[in-house]
Amino acid sequence: MNPTQSKQEKIFSQYQVFMIAVMAIIQFTIVLDFMVLSPLGAILMPTLHITTAQFGWVVSAYAFSAGASGLLAAGFADKYDRKKLLLFFYVGFLVGTVFCAIAPNYHLLLAARIVTGIFGGVIGSISFAIISDLFKLEVRGRVMGFVQMSFAASQVLGLPIGLLLANKWGWHSPFWMIAGFGILLGAVILVYMKPIDAHLELKSDRNPFEHLVKTVLNPIYLRAFGGTVLLATGGFMLMPFGSAFSTNNLGLSMEQLPLLYGVTGISSMIFGPLIGKFSDKIGMYKVFVIGSVISAIMVAIYTQLGITSLWLIMVLNILLFSGISSRMISASTLMTAVPDPQDRGAFMSVNSSIQQISGGVASAIAGMIVVQSSTGNLERYDVLGYVVIGSVLVSIGLMYWVANYVKEKNSKSKAHIM
Repeated sequence: MNPTQSKQEKIFSQYQVFMIAVMAIIQFTIVLDFMVLSPLGAILMPTLHITTAQFGWVVSAYAFSAGASGLLAAGFADKYDRKKLLLFFYVGFLVGTVFCAIAPNYHLLLAARIVTGIFGGVIGSISFAIISDLFKLEVRGRVMGFVQMSFAASQVLGLPIGLLLANKWGWHSPFWMIAGFGILLGAVILVYMKPIDAHLELKSDRNPFEHLVKTVLNPIYLRAFGGTVLLATGGFMLMPFGSAFSTNNLGLSMEQLPLLYGVTGISSMIFGPLIGKFSDKIGMYKVFVIGSVISAIMVAIYTQLGITSLWLIMVLNILLFSGISSRMISASTLMTAVPDPQDRGAFMSVNSSIQQISGGVASAIAGMIVVQSSTGNLERYDVLGYVVIGSVLVSIGLMYWVANYVKEKNSKSKAHIM
């Protein structure tokens, strides 16, 4: 047997490999549902006759409702089998996605995004809690690397296919694709996933409201939540107007967008697991800093561009997304190590809620900063870039504290076991 293969088998059991795949595919559908709006923006704005500010609200409506539901669900997150919670919220997410697929106008699409966000916003936190329950911190970077491949996979498979469907059958069709795929995945989870309820043995007598309050007011958790606020700012600010900026300012055609997203996604799929392994090897915070520096430099360059060749935009996008992936994988792994086991579900729900609300605010602010001129060009995109760079730099300081806390906590845990 190959020594490397033998080592891999010792790291993860067959069931753990299955769960990594399930968590990654769940994230793929959730991320795709959110990200597909960005490339659809170039179609939606003229089709529904909406402004950049209104489109910003379509994006942020999901985030705000997801944030609210995350807070409401936090008190109950550690009181039930995580499999049952996952299935409940995933079914609700699919129902919301179907509503998006049948929405005939702006206002009903806005309402559908709210429904989707209420359920979809909690799923990520449940998934991260499950990962924390099933995998040790020493290998969690690898797990996060594979799970975060969902962002890349949504670009490689989902966004190009979604754009092709939208170009051929209208902007509703990508949502039908997501709903159909999600139903198949839900059936697999129902049949093959085992209950995850070990945390129930650690639960206290606190009622859900008290559990939520204790989690939100915990001074250690509060500082971690502060880091999450800044992490959400960058992606949510630039992402909604990515396709409109590419077609109007950079000179790409709608037919070139699937190729751009596809190439960028393939590179991210390759880098994701490598970044996760690298994160376990040299340290999560070091990878976070490297990713932050790369992201800041690329945002500074990208937001200043005018008409640019497709190949150069591809290169810049690959570098930008490698930086973003490094930040996401390392930060997500660090966050899973912050809460105590009995607070894990509540912490992840509140953290996800804060991320969504912060992202919603960021999207709304981005819609107010960026304006579309009479020629179709997006103006003040460079200003947006400066705001993103500022948040990236400040987040390095906050994540330094999180990394030190996790290091000390892990050391004490090992000493206690010995």
